[in-house]
Amino acid sequence: MIFEFTTAYGFDFITLFAKKINVPVRDNFMEIPNAMGEGYVRKVGFGNDFKLTIHRYKLKEDLILKRNPSPESGSVRTFFFYSNRESLEVKYDNEEDIAFSPKKDSSILLSTNDLQTEIRFPAKSNIQYVVVAIAADRLRTILSIDNPNATIKTITADNASFLFFENLDTEMQLLIKNIVSVDMNNPMNNFYVQIKVQELMYLLFTKLSLRENSTFKSINSNDAAKLLVIRNEILNDLSTPPVLKELAAIASMSETKLKQLFKQTFGDTIYNYFQKARMEEAAFLLKQAKHSVSEVGYELGFSNLSHFSRLFQKQYGITPKKYSYTA
Repeated sequence: MIFEFTTAYGFDFITLFAKKINVPVRDNFMEIPNAMGEGYVRKVGFGNDFKLTIHRYKLKEDLILKRNPSPESGSVRTFFFYSNRESLEVKYDNEEDIAFSPKKDSSILLSTNDLQTEIRFPAKSNIQYVVVAIAADRLRTILSIDNPNATIKTITADNASFLFFENLDTEMQLLIKNIVSVDMNNPMNNFYVQIKVQELMYLLFTKLSLRENSTFKSINSNDAAKLLVIRNEILNDLSTPPVLKELAAIASMSETKLKQLFKQTFGDTIYNYFQKARMEEAAFLLKQAKHSVSEVGYELGFSNLSHFSRLFQKQYGITPKKYSYTA
């Protein structure tokens, strides 16, 4: 099923989605019909300029959400928190499907509504994510940061076009689990959810505040599409380090522009991003208890297992051997 929409002032996802699948919305709650699968979509409002949409469902067929660029230069900021171990794909314009979360991990996407996106949820997958939509001025009030870095300054500006990715850590995943599980029949729980959402945003902006304070470079849908292609290229083979010249050719960008936009979007250099993903994949393989330390090291392209152990310990604070025992 394809659901195509355009976000503008007064946009309400749950109302339009319910109309699309011909089901009612009661008390900001929409239940997925049995013919489609199971689950629900819920909207929680904290005022006209701060809203939360909770998605929790398992569908019988693929769901494709197409967001068209907003015709207005709005101030709404959208934060997409995906917390699951299922596969999810996102793409810009007409590019090929690109993995949003490598190895079924969890991620955060921050973007403005002028960028066209397409997200596909595979059939029979346990979908669980929350979307926070907040006006820039409300966000500035909540954050109250005197000297924000370039990333936060861009996100909170009235007129900006941006795309940022962040990792969703364990503490954030626990918060999302608590938010999704709240019984909204209790009138006090709206207040509770608002606190938890702000706590989630606190953790997110703490991460963003650690990014390098460099000059922000504007981004458009074409740039965003190319960056996602490059990200997918890097993650496609974690046994081979990326070659900047080759990636720049794939993206049809200069090496300088690619390095700038990639670091701006993903918060790290291409090589560091590759190495972190490599260690995350190593942790994933070790946790499955199906691979030994040597098997994981060789599978990820390490000929020197001592070097692999040092890199792993640097990222996780524990050797891969000890990690495999505690996983």
